[in-house]
Amino acid sequence: MSSILFELENGVAFITLNRPDKFNSFNREMALLMQAKLDEAAASKEVRAIYITGAGKAFCAGQDISELVGDDKIEIAQILSEHYNPIVKRIRQLQKPVIAAINGVAAGAGANIALCCDVVVATNSASFIQAFSKIGLIPDSGGTFTLPRLIGWQKASALMMTGDKVAATDAEKMGMIYKVFEDEKFEEESKKIAQTLSQMPTKGLAYTKHALNQSFNNTWDDQLELEDKYQRKSASTNDYNEGINAFLEKRKPVFKGE
Repeated sequence: MSSILFELENGVAFITLNRPDKFNSFNREMALLMQAKLDEAAASKEVRAIYITGAGKAFCAGQDISELVGDDKIEIAQILSEHYNPIVKRIRQLQKPVIAAINGVAAGAGANIALCCDVVVATNSASFIQAFSKIGLIPDSGGTFTLPRLIGWQKASALMMTGDKVAATDAEKMGMIYKVFEDEKFEEESKKIAQTLSQMPTKGLAYTKHALNQSFNNTWDDQLELEDKYQRKSASTNDYNEGINAFLEKRKPVFKGE
């Protein structure tokens, strides 16, 4: 069975981390296959949203520690440069919305890959752990960039240093994630969000994503100029015209991602 499952349905690419016996921890094969599937989703005109989840009881426990020891071990530097950094860069550069559906524990790199997605939702029983300090490492996969911007410097620092587990409900309250759903409703509700995004103006969502990416480094004036640039681009799309016409005609718009 493949360590990454990929299925396309109604404009949504469903990517499932599939090493349930290892809590979906990443090994080299899985990391490279994840990159390939993200590239496939990016290139397909049929895909208008990406939904990432885990098989079994966990979302992702981070790195498979067995690859860090032994005669054939993989060096940390290689894991970052060839595994995790390419994954999170692809997610942020994808010109389509990416939804992380956290079905269980998300630890280490698994947590930070999730948090770099555009929309993060979790089941009520899920949890997040910055587990790196437990083995003497620092947070990677963009975590030191993303987490303090989501929940603030002090709380991010404490969670990274202590490695405390954060329940999904607490993650929602502190602004780490978007929403939490009861376990029995989680799959239905999280997929509903993916389906909704897949039917929205894809180019406009991509421009929104670009603007958010650049907002981290821009001044106020820079960001206003950037908004002007992307608003002009958005207003030149077919979906913008469809949205205006649908509003005037009092009907539901049919966006095509064009």
